[in-house]
Amino acid sequence: MLRDAIRSLADAKIAPFAAAVDEEARFPQEALDALVANDLHAVHVPESYGGAGADALATVIVIEEVARACASSSLIPAVNKLGSLPVILSGSEELKKKYMTPLAKGEGMFSYCLSEPDAGSDAAGMKTKAVRDGDSYVLNGVKRWITNAGVSEYYTVMAVTDPAKRSKGISAFVVEKGDEGVSFGAPEKKLGIKGSPTREVYLDNVRIPADRMIGEEGTGFATAMKTLDHTRITIAAQALGIAQGALDYAKGYVQERKQFGKPIADFQGIQFMLADMAMKIEAARQLTYAAAAKSERGDKDLTFQGAAAKCFASDVAMEVTTDAVQLLGGYGYTRDYPVERMMRDAKITQIYEGTNQVQRIVMARNLP
Repeated sequence: MLRDAIRSLADAKIAPFAAAVDEEARFPQEALDALVANDLHAVHVPESYGGAGADALATVIVIEEVARACASSSLIPAVNKLGSLPVILSGSEELKKKYMTPLAKGEGMFSYCLSEPDAGSDAAGMKTKAVRDGDSYVLNGVKRWITNAGVSEYYTVMAVTDPAKRSKGISAFVVEKGDEGVSFGAPEKKLGIKGSPTREVYLDNVRIPADRMIGEEGTGFATAMKTLDHTRITIAAQALGIAQGALDYAKGYVQERKQFGKPIADFQGIQFMLADMAMKIEAARQLTYAAAAKSERGDKDLTFQGAAAKCFASDVAMEVTTDAVQLLGGYGYTRDYPVERMMRDAKITQIYEGTNQVQRIVMARNLP
């Protein structure tokens, strides 16, 4: 029922704008409005803060179905979870009430600020600093590759509070868009997910109350990594949705396209390609849903399973979308058809929330 409801909504209110959102590189406001109106913009927020209280699997299905229609739009529920999960996992009750309540109401989105110009895969090498000053912390630094920056109202920011301790000297804070000293760089000009703004976040003597720290001082990096164990599964879901959208389109196309006097779907070479695409998508789906169940239960092997789901599903998405372009031939290479957009959108799923090379390091360190 959940899938059917989201698919109907995505087909009616999100898919019709997907091509324009990509072409114009503009934020998918129609998608945000539709998701908020149906309480699907941040389904993971617990009921105690006015949220839908969806479990990890339901959240994955929401993201998958939105991504099937428009990958950029699927970053609304995905990044709302990424940005707010540190508060849910480690924040004080006061902090949760203060920020989860408006998030649940759709009054503001949440972004996640971990990466920096010189700290990507090596996130512990960050340079953004937070210095205690009485009842406040003063933040200075630059965060890069921040999804939905400038649109989101709230930002979970990782900053160094004790440079001598490397990862154990990093703390997490909630910064608001309206805080004095917060500004944003120009939107990046990207290959895909063009509807989701990616910008630098500049913190110039940003003074925030000390009670906006998430958890204890020095626990920020641990919270960041724990968050990614859960949210990598949402990127697997996004990849899954993109791949499914590409397969669905290609499947319809090959039944209509005639060559040599018959639909190209009648040729075994085409049938085998479709069979492989469907098989790999289903394998990715099972891995992703199993990881989501582990996320919900907090299983010990979550770190491995989350990395495996994200890595496998994103590799499948890249392969399937590339094959979908091939199945459409010359038409697949044009913007008149959606599969070239899906192929461009799929690429980022192999890169963000930890590159697939990093996922393999994570898996190797956490072999079951």
